[in-house]
Amino acid sequence: MDISTLSLARAQFVTSLSFLALFLSVALALAWILLFFKLRARMSGNGGWTAAYRFWVRIFALSFVLTLAASVPVLIQLGSLWAGLMDKIGNVAGPLLGYGILSAFILKSCFLGVMLFGQRRVSDGAHTLAVLMVAVGQLVAVFWVLALQSWMQTPDGALLVDGRYQVYDWAAVVFNPSIGWRMAQVALGSALAAAFLIIGVTALQALRRPLGDGERCAFKAALVIAAAAALLQGPAVVGAAQVMAKYQPAKAAAAAGYWESGARPNLVLFAWPDALSHQNQAELAISNAGGRWLHRNDDGSYQGLDKYSGMLPPVALTFWSLRVAVGLGLLMLVASCVTLMWTWRRELDPSGLPRGWLRMLCGMMFSGGIAVVAGWWVSIIGLQPFVVNGTITQTEVLGTASSGAVLYGLIGYGLLYALLLAAFAGMLFHAARYGVVPVRKLGGGAQ
Repeated sequence: MDISTLSLARAQFVTSLSFLALFLSVALALAWILLFFKLRARMSGNGGWTAAYRFWVRIFALSFVLTLAASVPVLIQLGSLWAGLMDKIGNVAGPLLGYGILSAFILKSCFLGVMLFGQRRVSDGAHTLAVLMVAVGQLVAVFWVLALQSWMQTPDGALLVDGRYQVYDWAAVVFNPSIGWRMAQVALGSALAAAFLIIGVTALQALRRPLGDGERCAFKAALVIAAAAALLQGPAVVGAAQVMAKYQPAKAAAAAGYWESGARPNLVLFAWPDALSHQNQAELAISNAGGRWLHRNDDGSYQGLDKYSGMLPPVALTFWSLRVAVGLGLLMLVASCVTLMWTWRRELDPSGLPRGWLRMLCGMMFSGGIAVVAGWWVSIIGLQPFVVNGTITQTEVLGTASSGAVLYGLIGYGLLYALLLAAFAGMLFHAARYGVVPVRKLGGGAQ
């Protein structure tokens, strides 16, 4: 089997999953933030919350469409790149994917239309209910996807019989050991992605002109969400790391840059893990402080990467993906808390912030989304060479496409995703500068 084909298949699939994860996270969090805007508008009577809703519902709609579009290549690649996968895990994956697709279909067909186009055709209470159901539907659809993804990381409730998984306990499959922490990480990461998107856009608007009530309301809500989510990310990361150390010792060792079993583990802050020499180059570490994140054998010794000869995940990518995610998380925590304290006496109004700080917030507009993608890289790339942890390898399920075909597919998908990202950013900056397209009233006027 041509190893280059396997490498290209991995790159293509990770690229598609990264694009999906980015817009899935933005759409998930924006749905709940829009619900908050609606509820605040109903309870307070402040028109600023309604204005915030009307601006950001357009961004949500675009994110939702891109999420649906991005899910199609992922489903196609499950069959084309990993042709043997469904034969082995179809009894588990089929129902979970079916529930996820059904949830998205019900969301789209029953409530999304009312949310996007029915605000002037139904009562305010009915429209608020539609927004609620869209948010719930988003969360349910994401839950089923994460149930499958986390099961592949920590399989439970099913046995591999004659090369195929057979389910004996659906509750154990769905609520596998990593689903709780994985769901918490995705929810908090999504909140940070959407919150910093709102903060960055509002900061850009504040640099250009005086802010309106809607923009101040959106900034206020996003700032509080960002600070709370950044603080809660700490316990979520710690919990997920401990589950990883218990059930995925190779990934834990790769993320920690720990090579030699039994040695006193350092907490490696920065380094370049060298797979050829099995050591870290240019290491910056805290001595004897890394044991909490590593798997321990029955005798209490730490298990390193030397125990997985030939079955190592890409150590450098796993190591650096984790540090990008954690580093951006810490940066967002500092930025949100400092901004919160800076604007506290002005009721969280960003208008008085220094222009340099506003530019910094603009620069962090996509920091939450990048952190989400980096977190998914830790999960996906750290699982390699397995597709189901400890049992089924990617080599076993790789399809028969040639390396040239996979390469052309990778280039094509990469160009398409780059174009869509540029279009999304262009639309976002245009809306920030000029506002959204007015919604025409039934009577022929415009608001």
